[in-house]
Amino acid sequence: MFENLVDRLESSFKLLKGQGKITEVNVSETLKEIRKALLDADVSYKIAKTFCDQVKQKALGQDVLKAVKPEQMMVKIVHDELATLMGSESSDINIKGSPGVVLVSGLQGSGKTTFCGKLANNIKSKRGIRPLLVAGDVYRPAAIEQLKVLGEQIGVTVYTEEGVQDPVQIAKNAITLAKKEGYGVVIVDTAGRLAVDEFMMKEIASIKSAVQPSETLFVVDAMTGQDAVETAKAFNEVLDFDGVVLTKMDGDTRGGAALSIKAVVGKPIKFVSSGEKMETLDLFHPKRIADRILGMGDVVTLVEKAQEQFNEEEARKLHKKLAKNQYTLSDFYEQIQQIKKMGNIKDLASMIPGVGKALRDVDIDNSSFKSIEAIILSMTPEEREKPELINGSRRKRIADGSGTSIVEINRLLKQFEQTRKIMKNMAGGNKMAALKGKKRR
Repeated sequence: MFENLVDRLESSFKLLKGQGKITEVNVSETLKEIRKALLDADVSYKIAKTFCDQVKQKALGQDVLKAVKPEQMMVKIVHDELATLMGSESSDINIKGSPGVVLVSGLQGSGKTTFCGKLANNIKSKRGIRPLLVAGDVYRPAAIEQLKVLGEQIGVTVYTEEGVQDPVQIAKNAITLAKKEGYGVVIVDTAGRLAVDEFMMKEIASIKSAVQPSETLFVVDAMTGQDAVETAKAFNEVLDFDGVVLTKMDGDTRGGAALSIKAVVGKPIKFVSSGEKMETLDLFHPKRIADRILGMGDVVTLVEKAQEQFNEEEARKLHKKLAKNQYTLSDFYEQIQQIKKMGNIKDLASMIPGVGKALRDVDIDNSSFKSIEAIILSMTPEEREKPELINGSRRKRIADGSGTSIVEINRLLKQFEQTRKIMKNMAGGNKMAALKGKKRR
């Protein structure tokens, strides 16, 4: 997301290049383009105008540093204002209680049930708390089945009541069970509803009143832009929710919802979700999103994602293997699986400053690994450990088994050998540096 906005803002800053200082004339020209860019990103005129007025006030005020180039100063001011617009700091959910109760609301088709599964997975794997999922959508039969499938996938119990059509009673009974069996948090999925449906809005207000949640979240599809903001406003008037979850952030969306919701509703965006995988749920960090909008990447999030998948013990073992030139195709295969768990490859690349723009028109996704995985899985364990054993007849067998060609087998083996040499040299270099450090001491 934000691709078009990134380009438009970059173009607007170029208007200040070569200027000796920020003046009312050149800043007005730049802000005119920034305002247009925000409007095209589906930000309301009122918010776009207020934003630009604040930027202009700071740009022409005493905050301007004379030693910094005008375009650099404008980028800094716009960055800070974007972060402020989206809430400045990240805001986590409150799951304290015995048990904590999270009530999840939203429109039909917003990705609400999938989010419940992702949140349960996040709470279980990252916070070490035992969650209970509650199937409170009694109107859509597929919702209960969907939650059961997700629960099984992540190893989390799903509470259901056959034939019961009262979501208030289901939620209360689930909390009673959670107290009895020691669950740390109860996540209540509810039916998707329209803000104009008075009966359904009263129902979710009744659920909230009955279960007294420690956290009430509103899930919204980021691709709906300004409509999402208006819907959030209507729901907040009834529910007074604690935070927003933006789903489908990997879609072709302009970003208006992310930029506007906090300003309109006064409630923070707490999570962003993309894709169907249960791991693809992230805390919303306004400053990091501002970095990405201004083409600065998001290295901090990239490092955090890597740390989640690679533990120190595995890294130590791998380093020893590299130093002894014992890195194998099995190790390579395992690393591919860990990288895939981090998320979409193109999204990850976009977090590296400058790389996202370079790869914008390149078609890269996790399916790019399929042929490599098929080739490695078509090898015998011995061949994976000792690739040098793979002669002509073995290559033909592997190609037939993986549905690839001998050319692809040769390419993979050559690339793997080059990678192994580079990694061995890097590991050896680190070892030499460590030895030199010891000698100095």
